[in-house]
Amino acid sequence: MALFDQFNLGHGFRRYFSISPAVSTPVRHQVFGIRHEVYCEELGFEPVRPDRMETDDYDSHSLHCLMRTSDENANLVGCNRIVLARPGAPDYPLPFERTCEATLDRSVIDPAKLPRESIAEVSRLAVRAHFRRRRGDQKTELAISREDFGTKDQPRFPYIPVGLYLGAVYMAQRQGVETLFVLTEPRLAAHFGKLGVRIHQIGGPVEHRGIRVPSMMDVQSIIKGLRWLVKPIWNTVCEEMEKGYVEQSGTP
Repeated sequence: MALFDQFNLGHGFRRYFSISPAVSTPVRHQVFGIRHEVYCEELGFEPVRPDRMETDDYDSHSLHCLMRTSDENANLVGCNRIVLARPGAPDYPLPFERTCEATLDRSVIDPAKLPRESIAEVSRLAVRAHFRRRRGDQKTELAISREDFGTKDQPRFPYIPVGLYLGAVYMAQRQGVETLFVLTEPRLAAHFGKLGVRIHQIGGPVEHRGIRVPSMMDVQSIIKGLRWLVKPIWNTVCEEMEKGYVEQSGTP
């Protein structure tokens, strides 16, 4: 790896991956196909469907993101979405509000009392098995651990999970969302802290495809707090995401 690659993560990301919003119907179908492969066929979280597309009632009021390899094959890598307030029914709960109803600490934050257009939930993160390299990752839809950062002598960077999360942050910022909620593995906050991303736990653990804790992230604080080493990948994600909006919708 060249010295420039080691210290410019934006260049490194672009070398291996590309990221875009899933605005058009064909691209959204690719997202739903990844989700079916991971959630239904590999992990058995959802039933297998004849059309091999995993969808739910939240997709119609969600923004979706897709990651591919940046080579000529453009292989599908992973996806995610942010769930927005339901149009015409803003009090309709976000997914985590149902799952964590009994464990949320509403003295920390009460989503029900926030302007609904200002909140969203990161959900349906999924990475195809080929790109979940470690043995333990085969039973989870997405993972990040200390191993992903390598060692002092052999540094590495977890481009895929970080790229997908930054894609979600970009979609949130573009939509005017101020607070993102997410159900995460308990260890995630510590690992994202290395990047300058602060994730605040807002309730007790729940059983949801493994042990998960409800957490929140302030969108602007994430962007402002990114470590200098991570800012180039954020800039690359922003550039590619905005380009994707223009290409798929025809308007900026």
